[in-house]
Amino acid sequence: MTGRNRQIRLASRPDGIPQADNFAMIEDDVPEAADGELLVRNLYLSVEPAMRGWIVDKGNYSAPVAIGEVMRSLAVGCVEQTNVDGFEKGALLLGWFGWQEWAAATPDKVIRRIRETDLSPSLALGVLGLNGVTASLGLDRIGRPRPGETVLVSTAAGAVGSAVGQLARLQGCRTIGIAGGPDKVAACLSDFGYDAAIDYRSEDVDAALAHLAPRGVDVYFDNTAGSISDAALKHLAIGARVVVCGTAAIARWDPPPTGPRVERHILTKRARMEGFVIFDHMDAFDPTAARLAELVRDGRLRFREEMEEGIESCPGAIAKLYLGANKGKLIIRLGQ
Repeated sequence: MTGRNRQIRLASRPDGIPQADNFAMIEDDVPEAADGELLVRNLYLSVEPAMRGWIVDKGNYSAPVAIGEVMRSLAVGCVEQTNVDGFEKGALLLGWFGWQEWAAATPDKVIRRIRETDLSPSLALGVLGLNGVTASLGLDRIGRPRPGETVLVSTAAGAVGSAVGQLARLQGCRTIGIAGGPDKVAACLSDFGYDAAIDYRSEDVDAALAHLAPRGVDVYFDNTAGSISDAALKHLAIGARVVVCGTAAIARWDPPPTGPRVERHILTKRARMEGFVIFDHMDAFDPTAARLAELVRDGRLRFREEMEEGIESCPGAIAKLYLGANKGKLIIRLGQ
C-alpha cells in the first residue's frame, strides 16, 4: 500500500495530566498486511480518561505505553487488506489500532465487528463501545440496582456516567447525577433523564445529598474519587454498593493523595466497594453492545458526541478531557 501514515507517539512521560507536548507526530510508510494480519484504515480514534493511567500511573491495570510507541487507543477502522480468514475487505471493526491513520493488526487486536450499519460507526467508541458497555456491566454486575433504589453517579454527563444514569432509570431507580458546571447539570436533567443533579463546582455536595437522598444512596457509581467521593460515601444507605470505575479527580497517584478514610463508612453501612475494569469482562462485550444498540434505536438511550477533526487534534485531547471542556464523548475523526 503506497502513501504515508501519520502516527501520534508518546514522546515523554507526563507528570500528572498528559499535555500536547508529551506527544510527537511521526510520518511513516503505510504498512503492508503480513501473513495473519489486517491492514486497517482508521476512521475514528477514541479519547479516554483511562489514557492518563496508561502512560502516567504506576501500578496501573495495564502495561504502560512505552516512550516512542504509538499511543494506545481504541479506533474504528475499515479493512483495506486482509490476510486473515473471516475478515473481508470493507469490514468495519472496533479494535486496538492506536492513534494513527493506518494500522497493521493481528486478529487479537480486534474487539468486535461493527454490525450496526444503520447507526454511525463512531458510536462504537462511545455508547456502543467501551463507555456504554462499561456503564452497563459495571452497573449490573457490581451495582445490582433494584427498582425504587437511589443511584448516584459522578461525572454524570460524561460518556460512561450518562449511560449509567439512563440504564438505572430504565431499571426503575431514582437517579442523582454529579457534574461540573450549569451546562452539564442541565444536560443531566434534560438529555439524560436524571431525577436530580448537583453542580459540584457551585454547590456543597454533602449538603445537597443530605437533601436529595435523605434515606441514603443505594448504588454509587464512582468515576472521580477525590472530594466528590468523600462527600458521597457519607450518604451510603445500609447495604449500599459502590462501583469504583474511575479516579478522574486525582491528578497523580505518586505519592498517593491523603484524605478521609472509607473503612468506617463501609463497616457501619455494611456496604460493598469494588473496582470495575472492562478488560475483565470482554466475554460480554459484543452481546452487551448489541443490546445497547437496540436501546439507541428505540430512543431509550441517548448520547452526545464531540468530534475533533484530524489526527493533529490528538496530542491535546486528553488534557481537554480532564479540563471538562468537552460536551460529549470525545472522538477524533480522520475521514469518511
